[in-house]
Amino acid sequence: MAATHLSKRPPQKELPMPGTPGSAARNVVLVHGGFVDGSGWEAVYRALRSNGLTVSVVQNPTISLAEDVNATRRVVAAQNGPVILVGHSYGGAVITEAGNDPKVVSLVYIAAFAPDKGESVSTLIKDPPPGAPVPPILPPQDGYLFLDKEKFAASFAADVDPERAAFMADAQVPWGLEALTGTISEPAWRSKPSWYMVATDDRMIPPPAQRFMSKRAGATVVEVAGSHAIYVSQPAAVAGLITKASKGTQAMAHSR
Repeated sequence: MAATHLSKRPPQKELPMPGTPGSAARNVVLVHGGFVDGSGWEAVYRALRSNGLTVSVVQNPTISLAEDVNATRRVVAAQNGPVILVGHSYGGAVITEAGNDPKVVSLVYIAAFAPDKGESVSTLIKDPPPGAPVPPILPPQDGYLFLDKEKFAASFAADVDPERAAFMADAQVPWGLEALTGTISEPAWRSKPSWYMVATDDRMIPPPAQRFMSKRAGATVVEVAGSHAIYVSQPAAVAGLITKASKGTQAMAHSR
């Protein structure tokens, strides 16, 4: 899965800060990607909680982008105060649209898609760079996609415990074609600060594509050696970036 070389308009960021000016964004909402559910965030959830943050996990159905955005907005609406919205993989597309909610003050992308206006995951992956790994996506079944179970671990979760990776392969959530083709109306990263973790050993979204999208979004970038499932294999690093985003959002508020 790779991003195409699209326009690189510099994002114009104006930081909206609902609630008390200068207050920390203590609410984190985690959004999973395709083929998995929210349970993969458990270790990140625990680490963030230990850092004093309030954490909620969206169980988006991954049937259509519109439904997943609505599911995310419902969780955001339930938060008491400013929200940091975090997305992994396809979840990045979800937060790019849902992040326009006025409660959301910053975005964190974990090896994720960060589409621009009018783009979808489908358009971002249509022209992979030469030599990029090809994700083992099987032909659609009744409008849904699955990964080849035998190749799941190597492509999605190479650094995850083998037994857990096997469970993830056998517990796949169908990924709807309407989720894949749903387009962004206005990317939240154009008006709100973002952070991005590049997984340098990712075999689902090639690292060069991640770097392209994160640069285009004007994100604060960290690179960590890990697979596409880096949120499972390295929860401390992921939680650390989210915590930095919380502190960084607070610092930006104080500087205004």
